[in-house]
Amino acid sequence: MAHTWQFFRAGGVDQVVIRSGEDIAHLRTLDQKLWVALACPTRGIEFDPRTLDLIDLDHDVRIRPPELIEACEWACHHLRDPDELVRGGETLEIDAIDTSHDSGRELADEARRIVALLERDSPNTITLEDVHDQNKLLAAMRFNGDGIVTVKTAEDEALAKVIQQIIDTQGPINDRNGEPGIDQARADAFFAQALQLDAWRRHALDEPDVLPLGDATRAAYDALAAVRDKIDDYFARGRVAAYDERAAPALNPTLDEYRALAAHILDLDAPDIAALPLAPIASGRVAVLALPLEGDQLNPAWANAMRMLRERAVLPLMGDAATLTEHGWDMLKARFDAHRAWLAQRPASSLDRLDIDTIAPLLASGAQDAINSLIAEDKGAEPGNSRIVDLEKLLRLKRDLLKLLNNFVSFKDFYRREGAAFQAGTLYLDARSCDLTVRVADAAKHATLAGMAKACLAYCECTREGEKMTIVAAFTAGDVDFLFVGRNGIFYDRQGKDWDATIVKLIDNPISVWQAFMSPYKKFVRMIEEQVAKRAAASDTVMQGRLSTLATGLANADKTPDAGATATPAATPAVTPTRANGRIDVGTVAALGVALGSISAVAVGIFGKFIELGWWIPVALIGIVLAISGPSMLIAWLKLRERSLGPILDASGWAINGRMRINVKLGGSLSQTATIPPNGKRRLNDPFADRHTTFYTLLIVCLVLGLAFGAWRMHLLDSVLPAALHFPLALHWPSGR
Repeated sequence: MAHTWQFFRAGGVDQVVIRSGEDIAHLRTLDQKLWVALACPTRGIEFDPRTLDLIDLDHDVRIRPPELIEACEWACHHLRDPDELVRGGETLEIDAIDTSHDSGRELADEARRIVALLERDSPNTITLEDVHDQNKLLAAMRFNGDGIVTVKTAEDEALAKVIQQIIDTQGPINDRNGEPGIDQARADAFFAQALQLDAWRRHALDEPDVLPLGDATRAAYDALAAVRDKIDDYFARGRVAAYDERAAPALNPTLDEYRALAAHILDLDAPDIAALPLAPIASGRVAVLALPLEGDQLNPAWANAMRMLRERAVLPLMGDAATLTEHGWDMLKARFDAHRAWLAQRPASSLDRLDIDTIAPLLASGAQDAINSLIAEDKGAEPGNSRIVDLEKLLRLKRDLLKLLNNFVSFKDFYRREGAAFQAGTLYLDARSCDLTVRVADAAKHATLAGMAKACLAYCECTREGEKMTIVAAFTAGDVDFLFVGRNGIFYDRQGKDWDATIVKLIDNPISVWQAFMSPYKKFVRMIEEQVAKRAAASDTVMQGRLSTLATGLANADKTPDAGATATPAATPAVTPTRANGRIDVGTVAALGVALGSISAVAVGIFGKFIELGWWIPVALIGIVLAISGPSMLIAWLKLRERSLGPILDASGWAINGRMRINVKLGGSLSQTATIPPNGKRRLNDPFADRHTTFYTLLIVCLVLGLAFGAWRMHLLDSVLPAALHFPLALHWPSGR
């Protein structure tokens, strides 16, 4: 039979209620169109990341329905009673594990082994803390199942030295305890390269020409290679000089070059001296061109290198010779051609830092088999580790799975105000607290999608002890008059830590219908204030100019004008519209009187028509108010109906399956304004309050007189007034003068 589900409605969406372990076990049968979310990130939410990592099978830092369903079915498969997942807690009775299958029996056996190792008083109970401690213990053991061996793993000093050589040449890999070590791939690569180098070395031993001087061949070859190019240069210069004796002076250093050297403090190892020929080039034809191997005729910068050549190569192969002919030099080079070719064939390897003579003994020592045995033994401990990880997963799902379901399949925790996983904390700013706060990685990118939520959103940068994070807070109560970029507040995260919060971006949307009702009047007052400020600034500028002119005139009053200067004609005073030759213009006064009379006539006519409405006056007042505030209230009402939680979470990496509306009632609970406690006492005598007694008195008098006139006009006072004072029915308002 189909499983029976129970639903509740919140946010305009039907949401499932997870009531029992059977609900969890049958989660696969729940139509995913009824799930509130279809994906959530494993980071940036208020949930244990280790639990989420154990559920995230593909390790892409996101949880999707298949992974959550797999976790539910896995947990129910390993428990006798699925209701254990509803009870929660970090403690599990070992007898509660289902041992009717192999994996359950292995988990139960591993749990009993851990409890026995810890010598617990209750041998049938295991806790999440026990598994944590056991994981740390295994990580510190010699073999921890990760297939990585370290220097400490080897109990033999020689074997530990080989492991260190592999680490140095192949690079380390850290084991579960964070220690550098090697795995099978690194060990195989090391010994494969060692075998190649050993084969290359044995080739030299099998061919006599490769090592003409035996073990001393490499030193002799290095001495020859160090001077090879310089000696070739000497004999090439000598051949050119023999070809044409006129070239000899050009092939030897000139006096200018020596003068340049003499201008500096000389050092025999200086590059400028080393660049000179190895020995002077003789002019004219010579029968045999010979290079001295020692003596004063040899370039002093190369004297030591030539000595090494003579001692290591010439003496062992050519005897005690003081000079080296070109033919002898060619023969000497030929003796090392095979060795040179052998060196060029050396396999590319990361073992170059090792002594080639130590490789053969290393291979013969059996170190490879010993290291492979250690790695295999370490891997053999992995099944036990896997069972411990499975125990940890089972304990974590017992504690956290129901909470995750109530923040994924449904948003029960959010709508019950129990703290949803996506809520980062509480923001206090502008005499309000905002509980709907979400962590964001990129405010600009987040705002692109979150703006569709139709909510007033404030992005805040939070800092604490050098740490930074960005949150977005939804303001759903109060007004937006004093919300702007740069305002500071305090943010409390879910752990109770306080952060300095500063608004860095604001998405302005209506918060309430009342705010929309007052918006036109506030805008009108601001417009008046701006116009008054502009007029005052303009008047101040004019007055400052006049005062400046007056001050300049007073300062220069005692100065006599130059006789030759041309007199500046006096400016003709402008005739103002209110004065003519010092007298008030009667025509202007008459025009002003006519204008004021017309305005007063229109005002009296409008007021008279308004009074004639009688009982319809309140309706007229309501109509006027609606004409002014109605459009903004209608727009606000439409936006408030569209206000949604979905875009805010979608922009943070969630995949929300429904609209998740934030209506007025829910919004009022998510943001709260400052209120005096019910048991608080309040004193109204504010010593710093503004004093406008006269203004308020006149306003009240005018209101009272207006109400009295209205009541008299509508015959509401006829019962208390004599007949002579009743309002005349035939009274007509003057047309105005």
